[in-house]
Amino acid sequence: MVFHPQLSLQAHDLALARGGRRLAQGLSFTLKGGEALLVTGPNGAGKSTLLRVLAGLLAPASGALSLEGAGVEAPGLAAHYLGHAEALKGALTAQENLEFWSAMLKMGDPGLDPQAALVRVALSHAPDIPVSYLSAGQRRRVGIARLLVAPRPLWLLDEPTTALDAASQARLAALMKEHLALGGLIVAATHGDLGLPARELRLGAAP
Repeated sequence: MVFHPQLSLQAHDLALARGGRRLAQGLSFTLKGGEALLVTGPNGAGKSTLLRVLAGLLAPASGALSLEGAGVEAPGLAAHYLGHAEALKGALTAQENLEFWSAMLKMGDPGLDPQAALVRVALSHAPDIPVSYLSAGQRRRVGIARLLVAPRPLWLLDEPTTALDAASQARLAALMKEHLALGGLIVAATHGDLGLPARELRLGAAP
C-alpha cells in the first residue's frame, strides 16, 4: 500500500516527564511522509519516553501532537510501537502471534500474511514454534514481522536492532527503507546507525 501523500506528524513544544522528573522540554518537529527521525542521546534523556508519548501510552507534560493524512487525529492510533519487549505471547507460535496482531491492528489495507512476513525476517522455518522456544534475536524478528502484517503509517521503534545480528540488521534496514518509500513515517530511538537517511533529534543529558 501507499500512504496518504499529505501524511505528516507534528510535535509542538513537547515537554517530557517521568516519575515527576522533567526529562526534556521545548521539543518541536514536523515529519512528512517518507521521512525518518532518529532520536539519540544518553540513557535517561527521554528517548523511550518520547516514543511512548507518540504511541499514546504516556501523556506529555505539556505541548501538542497531531497527525495529518492518516484518518485519525492521535498519532498512537495509526502507529506500530516496537518497544524493548516484543509484545508476544510465549505459549503461542510465531504464526499465531502474528495472526493475533494482524486482527488487532488492521486499519484498512491488508498486510502480508503471517507466513510471508516470517519469510521477510528469515524465519520461514519457525511458524509453528512457540515463541518461548525462540532466541532473543528470533523473538525480535517476530516483533519486526508484526510491522508487516497490519500496515500502519507510523513506525515507532525503540532500539530496534537489539539482539539482531548483522544480517538481521540489514534486513531491518531494507524493510524501513521500503516503508519510507511507500510514504510512511519512522521515529526510532537508537544509540547506533540504522542505515537510514534520517534527521536527528538529540536529547540532552539526564539530570
